[in-house]
Amino acid sequence: MLKSMTGFGRAEQSVGDKTFLVDIKSLNGKQFDLQLKLPAFLKPFEFDIRKLLSEGLGRGTVDCTISLKETGNAKPVSINTNLAKAYYEPLRHLSEELGLDVSTILSTLIKLPEVITPNSDTLTDEEWQKLSDVIREAINNLNEHRREEGKSLQADLELRIANILKQQEEVERLEPLRKQKIREGVVKLLEENVGKENYDGNRLEQELIYYIEKIDISEEQVRLKNHCDYFSSILNDAEESKGKKLSFVLQEIGREINTTGAKAYDSTIQKSVVLMKDELEKAKEQVLNVL
Repeated sequence: MLKSMTGFGRAEQSVGDKTFLVDIKSLNGKQFDLQLKLPAFLKPFEFDIRKLLSEGLGRGTVDCTISLKETGNAKPVSINTNLAKAYYEPLRHLSEELGLDVSTILSTLIKLPEVITPNSDTLTDEEWQKLSDVIREAINNLNEHRREEGKSLQADLELRIANILKQQEEVERLEPLRKQKIREGVVKLLEENVGKENYDGNRLEQELIYYIEKIDISEEQVRLKNHCDYFSSILNDAEESKGKKLSFVLQEIGREINTTGAKAYDSTIQKSVVLMKDELEKAKEQVLNVL
């Protein structure tokens, strides 16, 4: 079963006088690319949090926000005076330029990020363990969302491969007719320009066999069918992360389709080639979202 790279997960849990809230959003990406937003007192745990997310999500463009709500009794806070001063001067100049009352700057300053922070240096071991559990729960929720999205992706990819195989069967049906048309066309051209009695029939047969062998597409059709069958088997494989593997197989499928088109020299076969290319491009777009 496929798993999409797109999903959303959220988890929340209260521990004593704290409430942990974790939001994770994931989009497609070639590697694991994480944007992590943490309160300052969680910075010592940043490496562990990144490791949890990387191991649980595999790859994708991930945006994770972790926040902590204080509940219960009021707790002492500290004011970052240096940061407040750094904010103050630009705000004062802006207020003067706009003709605003500078006496209201203080109320604005205390609302800015990291100016006022709780006097909680770090989490206890128990609190960190609880936070880890909340992160894992959010990861599980996101992965469940990914699996639901993956069902739709798999259904669409199965349809694209089925459509390619349908056109491949049409090419196989047309292949003998194409060879016959080539033979008849060459003979007719010789009879019209040279005369029926003025060319060597045996030599013509030899040349036709050589020419038809050069533009034969039977091997391409066998490989194309094998690649499509392999693609379908990967779709149903138990492995979770297989988007890159599917992408590589689609490249091989595209190579056989292109070679068929280059060697066909037949308008009806070319129509099937165009339809196969269209289905292939749709499959490539979908595979970009597969984990």
